[in-house]
Amino acid sequence: MLLYLHIPFCHRVCPYCSFYKHTPGRTPIGEFIDALGEEARRRITRQPRTLYLGGGTPSMLSPGHLERLFRQLHDIINFEQLEEVTLEANPATFDLKKAELFKQLGVTRVSLGIQSFNPHVLETLGREHDPEQADESVHVLREAGISEINIDLMFSIPGQSKTDWQGSLERSIALKPHHISAYNLTYEEDTTFFESLQRGEMDMNEDRDAGQFHLADKVLCAAGFDHYETSNYAQVGHDSTHNRGYWQGEDYLGLGPSAVSTLSRIRSMNVADTAAYAQRIKIIGTAIDESEHLDDEQWRIERIALGLRTRDGISLDLLDEAGRKLTEPLLEQGMATIAKGRLILSGVGRALVDPIVAELI
Repeated sequence: MLLYLHIPFCHRVCPYCSFYKHTPGRTPIGEFIDALGEEARRRITRQPRTLYLGGGTPSMLSPGHLERLFRQLHDIINFEQLEEVTLEANPATFDLKKAELFKQLGVTRVSLGIQSFNPHVLETLGREHDPEQADESVHVLREAGISEINIDLMFSIPGQSKTDWQGSLERSIALKPHHISAYNLTYEEDTTFFESLQRGEMDMNEDRDAGQFHLADKVLCAAGFDHYETSNYAQVGHDSTHNRGYWQGEDYLGLGPSAVSTLSRIRSMNVADTAAYAQRIKIIGTAIDESEHLDDEQWRIERIALGLRTRDGISLDLLDEAGRKLTEPLLEQGMATIAKGRLILSGVGRALVDPIVAELI
């Protein structure tokens, strides 16, 4: 089982982000931490394999709040048996002393939301840090003893040129992280970017998306990274264990406001409201707002959609007769291969995973 904790707080809400998040103030952080600890006590019934703290910005929690949270977690789970403990971090939210605390608390991997090394792109994205802080954050984490570092980058951002994107890729490589995530900007509802798109102030361009996707593939693979999932690249032996678990259909438990769980094909979601979450945990001990059972067909579709994003592809057994027939033109056009009974996207097919999945299911 994988364990995910959602920390919804951010100093500033980025205009492109659709995850549930907000600035502090609506709910006392200490009260939230205690609610999260109580939910963990009630819902963790077996030892997880990995732990991932996402958000929001987990790294903006004060040292006292981080210690309070991890103290409760250490009482519930055995950290020595965890294969990976990831903390998402913003470069502007920690220094060496705080990074050393991450290490002491049991964090083994930090995922840095750098997004870009171009000042004007960072400004467009509403990020708090500058390129120099981004560089320094990697060095600080290494000095603190955290060797597993992921750098998050984004492409196809308004005003971002091909040269800008290549520069961010090369600057990331120069920092020698073991893992780099390269995400195509998407315009999600309930974000400022989506509103700008609706007003015609921003645009979507599939050719630009594809061009920058293939540039990332070329530059990162040439630097020794394995393109093991649509948006993820890793040095050999440094895949994200937690995320691979998701893509392979492993059970996961999500704690915190808006967090999603899938356990024995029961999918549930906590209420997406921090104050309501803390109140429900305090009064009734649960914050689950909705749940459903995934039937065989829903499960099959998910396995196809997630599996085709990875270098392992999917078993041909997941495809019905019509789906198998649709693989033929993919093979003929060099967009996929078949190896050991598995369909694996390749070449241009990797950039077209979403429309290909839509056809196959």
